[in-house]
Amino acid sequence: MKKVIYEEFGNPAKVLKVIEEPSQDLQEGQVRVEVLRSPVNPSDLIQIAGDYGIKPPLPAVAGNEGLGRIVEGEGKGQLVLLPAGQGTWVTEVVCNPRHLVPMPDGDLDQLSMLLVNPATAHLLLTDFVDLKEGDWVIQSAANSAVGGYLVQLAKERGINVVNVVRREGAIAGLKKLGADIVLIDGPDLAKEVKAATGAKMKLAIDAVAGETFGRLGETLERGGTLVNYGAMSLQPCQMEAGAMIFRDIRVRGFWLMNWFENASKEDRMATYATLTKSVLGGTLYAPVDKHFGLDEINEAARYSWAGGRDGKVIIAPNGT
Repeated sequence: MKKVIYEEFGNPAKVLKVIEEPSQDLQEGQVRVEVLRSPVNPSDLIQIAGDYGIKPPLPAVAGNEGLGRIVEGEGKGQLVLLPAGQGTWVTEVVCNPRHLVPMPDGDLDQLSMLLVNPATAHLLLTDFVDLKEGDWVIQSAANSAVGGYLVQLAKERGINVVNVVRREGAIAGLKKLGADIVLIDGPDLAKEVKAATGAKMKLAIDAVAGETFGRLGETLERGGTLVNYGAMSLQPCQMEAGAMIFRDIRVRGFWLMNWFENASKEDRMATYATLTKSVLGGTLYAPVDKHFGLDEINEAARYSWAGGRDGKVIIAPNGT
């Protein structure tokens, strides 16, 4: 089998390497899963760089979500989601089947992205503010996978979204997903939001941090909520103290792993059943830019890290 590891934290395009080792023998009750697809998420690269909230012990196997098919053991032939944080940039995984989530056959790319980003978008819209039809939400990094899912989920519920991006070239892709208002991030963002909507935002969702965090806060109504779930700028969140003091802005953080730990089994099953149905029905999807094999992992990391893409980068460990 082959797997992608890193023995030090640093630039993913430089520290990742592919190693080959004998396949692991199955123990009683275990299954072997051939890994078919594994998306490259910003959090994967940030973790490899050493800037994530938790650092795995080194050497570590890269990749945090993926899709595979059981090729040996109970349930042979079943398509499954791999466990979160398993180390998924590998050709195969050996594990206990109770840690796997069975999936119906469908689009491999779209199903491989189901575990993290669609759930994050869904929970950001539902777990912090009681949003009603017609309410306004603003999000940064709107052209990210989470941002694209959020656009689609909000549209289903009749929630209005102001989508903030950092480059002109990201606008067309968001419009294709159904986004109505897309603005370029900058110092006058709050004025541009007001001019475009005439409304104050009830909820702001940020994945950039830095100055963008504070600019989103300026668009909120009194008592509005600002949720941060990422730091793509690699900068600390910045906000004027007066915004929180005089306009009572509430600041929250979101990490999907906390939800996994605290949600009941019934809530987790209901969330993923709903999202799976939407993905299989074609009403919830993320554009895919390019596939890479395991042996191309350094180029895949460089390509994904550089930005300016038209969709998600996906690793296909056993070929497309």
